[in-house]
Order: sequence, then structure tokens, then C-alpha cells
Amino acid sequence: MVEIKEIIKYFLKIIKMLKLRNNIKQNFKKMTANLQIILTESETLQETIDCLIEHIPVETQGAFDATDLFQILVRAASNNDSIENTSKILKEVPSSKNIRYHLDKINNFVEVESQINLALKSKTLPRIIQGKLKFAIDLNLIPYYGEPTPEEMPYIYRSQAKSGTCSFYAYATLYVIKKGKRFTVAIRGVRNTDTSVAIITYLLASISSLKIDFKTLYLDRGFFSIAVIRWLKALKIPFIMPAVKTGKIKKTGETGGIKQFLKGKKSYKTTYTMKKSEEDSVTFNLWIVCKYKKGKRKQHGLEYFAYVVEQVKIGLDYIYTDYRLRFGIESSYRIKNICRIKTTNKKPVLRLLFIGISFILVNIWVNLLWRKVSLPRRGGRLIYREIFTFPQMLSFLRQAVDRLYKVVDTIHLPSG
Repeated sequence: MVEIKEIIKYFLKIIKMLKLRNNIKQNFKKMTANLQIILTESETLQETIDCLIEHIPVETQGAFDATDLFQILVRAASNNDSIENTSKILKEVPSSKNIRYHLDKINNFVEVESQINLALKSKTLPRIIQGKLKFAIDLNLIPYYGEPTPEEMPYIYRSQAKSGTCSFYAYATLYVIKKGKRFTVAIRGVRNTDTSVAIITYLLASISSLKIDFKTLYLDRGFFSIAVIRWLKALKIPFIMPAVKTGKIKKTGETGGIKQFLKGKKSYKTTYTMKKSEEDSVTFNLWIVCKYKKGKRKQHGLEYFAYVVEQVKIGLDYIYTDYRLRFGIESSYRIKNICRIKTTNKKPVLRLLFIGISFILVNIWVNLLWRKVSLPRRGGRLIYREIFTFPQMLSFLRQAVDRLYKVVDTIHLPSG
């Protein structure tokens, strides 16, 4: 009798488990029924190719068209790979020689630069480019090795030694910063005749059509000069720029230049006149921020930061943190570097095209996040960045192209 009761209890438990399982299945079906596909890999690829074809026209011939060319370039960029290796990985694509033949038709540097800028601005969001905005200008240097040809020489930028060279291809970019979103709105392939003022002038002029009002312009310390400070003050553009800590110890034992202000235990404001001669000088607001290292990089004691600050409504205690937000801009460079086409080709216009595509891809990602992978809500749109990261977008692009052209899956030895 006891055994029968135990058997009945056992069967009742099984029935409860089955009911629970059925309830779970039904609830799961209800949940998945409410879910909808918001973005696919093919849609991501189509959005990218449409943007490139619309703004960067390329001459092609035969069965190989602009769509094929850009899909191969996007596949190479998504994998941080070369065109040569990409053409070997994909089955149904032309040889790398054929691809280079079409790329070699691109020769007008100024025209490609203008086309890239149009593509970048096309992916900015109308709601973002409104009101007073924060901007940042930065230089991205790509090492150049060897002896430049006459064609390359105008685009070789000389700077402090880095990665074993003092020669670089340089690209100045202008970013807009708003609510955690960063868009590249302009790029300038730096010429060796460009001054710092000329670079800034070009970038600001390229966005004049957007009718943007500046809240703050953040500049890299590489722009710290009399000409730049004087020019920005004349235009009445609010800006923040780190001051280069110049100065030497005088015979009296005192320190001159900016270094003379790096003292004390409290942050403070002052003014400073920088000059080369009586006629070539500028006076500006100099803010000195004092911070304790607190074991950072295994160091202790005080650390000083000097900033040129003009017409910016910000507190002295917050300027260090505010300027550090600009380093988020440099993270955009790191993101850009994981989708830059590898090449040994030194042709300046192709280098510009490849770097431009990487910046365009980042803009498209931010655009898709805002339009597709987000929900409007009170207090600001909720963006699900964690489910559509930039590497995820690159994976989408790579998979979509692989499906179109098929991946090589067998290897054969040559006959004989």
C-alpha cells in the first residue's frame, strides 16, 4: 500500500513538472511574439553601401560595378584586413589586381576629401545638430616610412618621432559631442603647407552649411600657439586647450614661461602673455589645476594641468573632468583603427579614401544605434548599445558580404 502511494506521488510530481514546462513554453512564445527584428546584417550592409555609392562615385567597367568594389572594401575594413587577402578569402570576386586597377582611377585628392565630408554629414542626426554644441578637433597621424615621391611629398606631415619615424600622413577631424554621441562631421587630409590656423579654418568652414553654434571647442595641445589663440579669440569662439608647459630656469633661480605657474597646492586662475616679439604676442586666461596623483602609475605627490580657457562658462573645479571627456573622442580613433583597411600603397588619395571609409563606418554605427536600436522615452532616448556594439556591426557587414560572394572553403595544390 505504501509503495502505491509513493508511485502516485511520483506521477503527480511528473504531471506538475509537465504543466510547469508547458506554462514556460507558452510564456516564452508570448514573449517572443512581442519581439520584432529591428536590424539585420543585410540591412546594415545595404545602408553602408548606399551611403558610399551616393557620395563617393567610382568609375568601373564590365561586370564589376561600384557596389562590388565597395562591398569588397567594406569586407576588408570590417576585418581590419588588406584588399589582397580579402580577394583570396572570397570566391566570387575579381583578383586583387583587378580591384587595384579600378582604385587607381581615383586621383583627385580634393574631390575625394569633399565626397567623404558629404558622406560623414549625411549620417549625422538632425536632432543632434541643434542648439549650442561641443566640438573637438584632433590630429590622427599614420606613420610614413621611406623616401616620398613628388606625388606623396605635399601630404607628408612632419612631427615628433613616433613608431620610428618623423614623417606621417596626417588627418585632422572635427567631432560633435552631444549626450554621449560622437559624430565626425569633417575631415581634412593635412598638406605640408597647412598651418594650424588653416586646418581649423577649413574644418569650421566645411560645416558652415549646418549653421552650428559653438558651446565649446576642444583642441589638442598640438594647436597651442600664438596664431591659433589670437585667431580663435578674434572669432569669439569659446575654447579650451591644454597649454604646453614651456619655460626655463633663469639665472635668478626662478622659472619662466608656463612652468612658473605650476606651484602651490590649490587650483587657480591667472593670465599670461605669450610672445615671440613685441609685435607677435597674445594674452590669454590661464587656468592651473592641481591634482594629487594618489598612487596613479605608482606615483604620488602633486600634478599640475594648465589650460587656455576663453569665453567658456565652466567652473575651475570641473575643467579637468570636462576636458577629459574629450578623450572619449580619442576612443573614436581607436574604434576607427579596428576598421581601417590595411595597405602598403602610399598613394595619398587612396590612403584618404581608406581612412575616410573607417570614419564613415563609425558614423553609420552611431546613426543605426539612434534610429534602430533604441526606444524613445521621457528624459531621453534609451539606446541599447550593449546589444549592438561596433564589433557586432563589423561582424554583420563581414557576414553579409561573405554570404554574397561565398568564402573559400577548400584548398587545391597546383597540378603537376
